[in-house]
Amino acid sequence: MQPGVSVVLPILNEERFLTDAISAILAQRYGGELEVILALGPSKDRTNEIAAQLHAKDPRVVLVQNPTGRTAAGLNAAIAKARFEIICRIDGHAEISKSYIADAVEIMESKNAVNVGGIMAAVGKTPFESAVARAMRSPIGVGGARFHIGGEAGPADTVYLGVFKKSALLAVGGYDERFIRAQDWELNFRLRDGGGLIWFDPRLEVLYRPRPNLKTLSRQYFEYGRWRRAVTRQHKGTVNYRYLAPPVATLIIAASLITGLALHPLFFIPALTYASAILLSSLAIGKNWSERITLPAVLTTMHISWGIGFLTSPSNLVK
Repeated sequence: MQPGVSVVLPILNEERFLTDAISAILAQRYGGELEVILALGPSKDRTNEIAAQLHAKDPRVVLVQNPTGRTAAGLNAAIAKARFEIICRIDGHAEISKSYIADAVEIMESKNAVNVGGIMAAVGKTPFESAVARAMRSPIGVGGARFHIGGEAGPADTVYLGVFKKSALLAVGGYDERFIRAQDWELNFRLRDGGGLIWFDPRLEVLYRPRPNLKTLSRQYFEYGRWRRAVTRQHKGTVNYRYLAPPVATLIIAASLITGLALHPLFFIPALTYASAILLSSLAIGKNWSERITLPAVLTTMHISWGIGFLTSPSNLVK
């Protein structure tokens, strides 16, 4: 008999995807007992109604309240409710393969890891979402993180979502509820700092649904940059070139445009070089003309929004 697993999901405004996400969890090919704990935030759509229907249909679906709607608080509430030692964290707009939990438990036990995870497999439904998904699975869009673009199995700084040992989570105090974003990276840092092993395995793919338009994509990446800067303040020495690239590029492009307008057109060269690189990259990674046309706006929005968020992140963001 395989060990029981508590699947925890922080849920807020997931009307479009929640049923598919829960169906994928309940359809797991897994020999152990499963429970699915939904931490319900104050959604503005039919999410909580759908969650109640899922609970009524299958008693394995458990509901807990998360009045703040914040991800870290919801996860902590769900983990506190969990009956089992193995905690599988999933999002309400993500879908896991039928063997995801079985594979994750086997990897966790064989590697003696405190957290295992794999690839954030972005897949879009609309042409715009497909372009965002292409950018999110390319080094041009998100750098070289293995949980985005894949790679060999092995120790990692962080993984997407994750399957944890509950005892390890509780030993480090769970998710830090001060972090609205980047709470996964921050938690994995503390797990590693406490001697735990974080293990990446590309067999563990989670289907992720990207943002549907430039406005929501820009807000998402602005918050990523803003909160990633907060992590670097909280844990000194954790920044690397991947996180510095967008803010540095943002500063160079801004300086290029300002000096080009104020002093001489030659100063436009850095900005034009960036634009040319984005256009060529879009042609290279796009799989059809819809993606190739949309990708320049998508890539630029991701880079610049992340960079501005990082640069303008207030020093008192984490109190």
